[in-house]
Amino acid sequence: MKKLTLALALVATSSTVFAAGRDTINVVGSSTVYPFTTVVAERFGKSTDFNTPKIESTGTGGGMKLFCSGVGVNTPDMSNASRRIKQTELDMCIKNGVKGVTEVLVGYDGIVMANSKSSNQMSVTREEIFLALAKKVPAKDGSERLVANPYKRWNEINPALPSFKIEVLGPPPTSGTRDAFVELVLEGGCKAYPWIKAIKKKDKKKFKAICHAVREDHVYIEAGENDNLIVQKLTANPRAFGIFGFSFLDQNSDKLQGSKVDGAAPSFEGISDGSYIVSRSLYFYVKNAHVGKIPGIMEFLTEFTSEDAMGEEGYLTDKGMIPLGEEKLKAVRKSVLSLTELKL
Repeated sequence: MKKLTLALALVATSSTVFAAGRDTINVVGSSTVYPFTTVVAERFGKSTDFNTPKIESTGTGGGMKLFCSGVGVNTPDMSNASRRIKQTELDMCIKNGVKGVTEVLVGYDGIVMANSKSSNQMSVTREEIFLALAKKVPAKDGSERLVANPYKRWNEINPALPSFKIEVLGPPPTSGTRDAFVELVLEGGCKAYPWIKAIKKKDKKKFKAICHAVREDHVYIEAGENDNLIVQKLTANPRAFGIFGFSFLDQNSDKLQGSKVDGAAPSFEGISDGSYIVSRSLYFYVKNAHVGKIPGIMEFLTEFTSEDAMGEEGYLTDKGMIPLGEEKLKAVRKSVLSLTELKL
């Protein structure tokens, strides 16, 4: 009898999750994708009869937890992400009844290590950034062993670097920017050591533990998901560096400058042609079950994937987004507007 009662309750719940209604699209997720989605939302609100979507900056990981928590008006319709959704996150979605998710590739962005324009521009390699920020690094004597990171000043890593102390403000573990940074920069620098690189073939977990672990002795300072706060701190302290997306640097180019990484400075052209190596794809994800239940989702997707927004001369490009290119955009638009279900 209890099982029957529970089953009836579940049926009643599933049929009423949208009964209360919600007339505003709710988007959570990445602080990097946030400004792009906000611009689209504002234009959408002004040019249609739908409400302006509500956009929240929760970080990629935090956004995925909210997005995958279930279906219904109390859960988000979309989640921004500055990296691709993980299989574990998609599994969590499915487990909680979110069984149809559409992936939207928005464009490309670079990850920068920037400082105040009142200081000199830094030129570093990924290996040097790894030595500056990793929790454990190869011993100075050249032996194949790891030690707790001993470096306190940049010139201890390379005499050609500045003599001031290493101080880097960056995103927390819930951030997609942090995920991309450790994968593209720290892991890239870690692989400069053949004996560490060889570990990956034998033990991927051990390799990841070495190459992705960020030091915890207050040299790397977690600055939350508020990139504006990082700008304020970098302006106040010209010797500090901050890690965030190129699009944010582009919006603050009057105050900040990006460091050269492996000889290339972060630029629109460099990210587009691949010469700036620290670049990544940006996404957002749509809960298909909410389409037709929450007003305006298909119309919002149409605006977001339009030539006016995501095209090579679209208004998102003016905000620092690196566009997909004509053919890629057409393929993305076709997939999105047909609500193609994601299969990893």
